[in-house]
Amino acid sequence: MFFAKTGFKSAALGASALVALAGIATADVVHLDDVIVDGSICVGQDCVNGESFGFDTIRLKENNLRIKAQDTSNSASFPTVDWQITFNDSSNGGANKFAIDDIDSGRTPFTIEASTRSHQLYLSDSNKVGFGTSTPVADLHVKQGNTPTLRLEQDGSSGFAAQVFDVASNEANFFIRDASNGSRLPFRIQPGAPTNALYIDSAGEIGLGASTNPTAPLHVKRSDGSSSVLIEETNGAAAARGLLTLKNNGGSFITMSNTDTGVDWFFTYENAAAGRMLFARSDAAAESMSLGADGSFQVGGDGSAAQGGMSLDASGNLTIGGTLAQSSDKHAKMAIVPVDSQEVLAKVSALPLSSWTYIHDAKDGTRHIGPMAQDFHAAFGTGKNDTTISTLDTSGVALAAIQALSAQNEAQQALIAKLSERLEMLETRIAAD
Repeated sequence: MFFAKTGFKSAALGASALVALAGIATADVVHLDDVIVDGSICVGQDCVNGESFGFDTIRLKENNLRIKAQDTSNSASFPTVDWQITFNDSSNGGANKFAIDDIDSGRTPFTIEASTRSHQLYLSDSNKVGFGTSTPVADLHVKQGNTPTLRLEQDGSSGFAAQVFDVASNEANFFIRDASNGSRLPFRIQPGAPTNALYIDSAGEIGLGASTNPTAPLHVKRSDGSSSVLIEETNGAAAARGLLTLKNNGGSFITMSNTDTGVDWFFTYENAAAGRMLFARSDAAAESMSLGADGSFQVGGDGSAAQGGMSLDASGNLTIGGTLAQSSDKHAKMAIVPVDSQEVLAKVSALPLSSWTYIHDAKDGTRHIGPMAQDFHAAFGTGKNDTTISTLDTSGVALAAIQALSAQNEAQQALIAKLSERLEMLETRIAAD
């Protein structure tokens, strides 16, 4: 007989429910002692006389299968929750499942759907748990044909914003996926990455290849000559604060250490009122370079001849303790044309010269002598513009003028010698007469 799946049992009797004596009213069987069954038991409206049990010891057989544990405790100090084992849903189109229900709260904390793969959940005798494997080799072992994944989902039910992260791996990466924000992958490790590629010690210091002993907040260590740090901005413009920012409650510095020579170089933002940027050696502080907050620049010494340094002040005045060498190699030049030194001398003679003070030196009144760049450019046509004069050009003009004066001096000396010879001859004749 077929029974529709409903919440109630059919009152019709199956063959197994017939009593031995027809016509006698059926009644519940109550045993007031222990019951021992030497054989198998079939319970349910569809059990039949001569049921073939096979290896089954207890069989439930009907269209609505439930085992309910109903706790009748009536004291407040005892647990009273009722539990139920449910085999399949009772509704049309419902799930084929095995479930454990918390009857009092209306919840189902445990469910196994039909056709679940073998060993979907496996608890081994070594206290290891397998998901998809009957031979777990770790405390929690997940086995899957493609990208085994652990999902961490905050569903918003406690008042916090919903958020989903996945922890997963495959042949390409171990990764963390932000499933709530476009499935971004903020963290990835490729197979074959070296041991201690990333190491964080108990003090919070981070080692990149630095084994278990990073000695700085960020310690990068390699043994193949590839130790480096690359900071790349692909948007075409650096952030407002720059690609690399160092912050300290005082001076900030970068140390570059040569472990072969034992010499360190320091790039330092000075912790002093001057606030200079310093670049110095650990073994030769006098060889340092500095950039002042006012734009002044100094290399070595104090910029004086005695110290042998170089100093460029904020007004653009350059002081050097050595010599100034400018490139004048003929192999670095083209369009070489001889100059007419006499013409140059004539232009020098006509060049206005003045004594003056730079506007930015108005406070101390420092004086200079020389031509105006506009006049010099108009006369000789040298330089990139008419507001500056190259010292190489002034030297060239001076040398050309000197050559012209030298030629004039030679001609004058020859004329003087000739006139002196004639004068001597005249004096001799006069003396003879």
